[in-house]
Amino acid sequence: MVNGKFVSYLRVSTARQGASGLGLEAQREAVSRYVNGGSWALVQEVVEVESGKRSDNRPQLAKALALCRIHRATLLVAKLDRLARNVAFISTLMESSVDFVAVDLPQANKLTVHIMAAMAEYEASAISARTRAALAAARARGKKLGGLRGPAAEFAALSGKGSAAGAAVRAAKAAKRIEDLLPVMEDICAEGSASLRAIAAELNARGIGTPRPGNYKWYPVQVQRILRKIPAEALRKDPSGVPADAHAAVA
Repeated sequence: MVNGKFVSYLRVSTARQGASGLGLEAQREAVSRYVNGGSWALVQEVVEVESGKRSDNRPQLAKALALCRIHRATLLVAKLDRLARNVAFISTLMESSVDFVAVDLPQANKLTVHIMAAMAEYEASAISARTRAALAAARARGKKLGGLRGPAAEFAALSGKGSAAGAAVRAAKAAKRIEDLLPVMEDICAEGSASLRAIAAELNARGIGTPRPGNYKWYPVQVQRILRKIPAEALRKDPSGVPADAHAAVA
């Protein structure tokens, strides 16, 4: 059974997570499960939102540790496995002389955390050394580091192909949309609605959306843009098709 006073320290790594509560609720629930059923008091919940760029700057951790000292409380963290990989956090925790409990690793003590911190520091140093050695070896072989890999002309050609393909897809979709709309507009005009405003109103009444995604309602200017893209010969049809005055309206 859990007894005593606690200050819970919750941590998320981005401002977006801090604002949305993503990650915080899971930590809060873990803390609640740990103390449930005991005779305890939560002095305060402290939330740290880190950008990831300055892991050594933890003002809320300092605040939580101060609260623990003031109230003779125990620091309660939800996930030590992530925090223990941060040497700055462990150093601050060790220097504070504040007792702590990790929900995900309740058997951890100060010796355990010291070992975890030492291993994290060693691994970070080893990764850095391996990276520097690999880059030095690559430079010694004459390999160019940074920037695009491969001939510039090849990348330019690939980029051009991608742009051209995208433009072709968009053009095909636009042409297909006009092809689909033409018989509908012919039908509307055949019923006597030849003005831009009348065509727009009828398209809206029929529940036919505009080509732009999310833009449902038609306006005369949108009808005008579509009609301008339809070849003139397609507009100069017999009375059963789009009448000539519709073409005159967009001339």
